[in-house]
Amino acid sequence: MTLPQGSAISTVQPVATGKGSSSGAMPASARQAAAFATGTYSNRFAGHVLRQHQFNSLAAIRGWRNKLRLAVDDEAPPATRELSRWGLRAEYWIEGDGGEQFEEITESGSFLRLRTDQVRFYPIDAPQNWAHCYGGEYRMERRGGTGPVDPLPLAGIPPLVLSEVLRDVDLFVGVASVGNDPTWQDGGPGGRFRAYWSGYGFGELGQSAETRRALLERLIPRLAIADRCVIEGRFLHVKGERHTYKIHLGSGNILMTPNDQYLCIVPKAGAGAPQTGYVPYEGDRMLGVILSKAMLLAEDTRITDPTILSQL
Repeated sequence: MTLPQGSAISTVQPVATGKGSSSGAMPASARQAAAFATGTYSNRFAGHVLRQHQFNSLAAIRGWRNKLRLAVDDEAPPATRELSRWGLRAEYWIEGDGGEQFEEITESGSFLRLRTDQVRFYPIDAPQNWAHCYGGEYRMERRGGTGPVDPLPLAGIPPLVLSEVLRDVDLFVGVASVGNDPTWQDGGPGGRFRAYWSGYGFGELGQSAETRRALLERLIPRLAIADRCVIEGRFLHVKGERHTYKIHLGSGNILMTPNDQYLCIVPKAGAGAPQTGYVPYEGDRMLGVILSKAMLLAEDTRITDPTILSQL
């Protein structure tokens, strides 16, 4: 199920965590509206399942502060980014997910995965929100007898700030989501995430994937396989000799004709392993994976990998 070495391109049911959570899969025209629909928080990136350690590393690179969630009786604040120039603090609410018996944790006790919830903004000096590491409602600590501070209306957040924060969160989801793992067709441990994987792996595109789509529209005409490729909606369609293939522009997952049968192709570790420091435009790993798969499938009669051939 691996892409062979020597590929032309060598680089490269929703999970609810709180009130109003959703899968985040919606048409592009609705995403901006969704960010404002709730007034003081955005559910646009709620309801996702992320690999915790990859998220944590990526958040640090993007200037966010986050505390690893451990399977212990402890509390933690949400992932936060302070925007001192504007006197604001952005929060991304998350919680650990270790399975019913906490069997999905590392040897050191940290959760392998997180569930995501709201994005909120507060004044930078507002008291911190806290929640238990493995779930429960966030609540704000009190300072000097003062009451909680309300989150700020999204409509009042400077557009540049809102865009930058949501772009960060879109990046976290786009890179760290278990939905872009082609080996999770069975839904992961116990099949718990099957509906989420399917919805994310073939659903509407996020901001980063929309950017990738625009880049592919410019790149594809320059490739030798251009006459076999066409971009329609959220898929790159590749016409091979055996089948026509649909590569999702967000997850890189593949469906093939005639019945949208799933095709599992796992990239080599060098090209396909999740990269902590991914940022759009600079080393887009998924862009390279999609192009590699397209080139492989456009010449599907030359495929020799027995695991891939058994699926065709």
